[in-house]
Amino acid sequence: MSGAERIAKERERQMQVEGWTPEHDDEHTCGQLALAAMAYATPGNNYRTNHWPPPGVWPWEKQWWKPTTDRIRNLEKAGALIAAEIDRLARESKTGKE
Repeated sequence: MSGAERIAKERERQMQVEGWTPEHDDEHTCGQLALAAMAYATPGNNYRTNHWPPPGVWPWEKQWWKPTTDRIRNLEKAGALIAAEIDRLARESKTGKE
């Protein structure tokens, strides 16, 4: 699979399995989705597990910090969160909430 396909698959998983709907994403108006993506994308975080504290930019409770030791998997999560933020911003600009 290409990187874009991996990201799309992870985004679909986030929506179908985790239940993170567009309506839920729309509640995160202070850049939380992008900050979470940054946490997953940051080199060096690939060795962390749920037992480590999340990085300082992590915008949510520790229980939601779910990195793996697989760098590619963490980047899939980061990419899916960026996609969610792009979609959220696009919806916001269509409704005039900017």
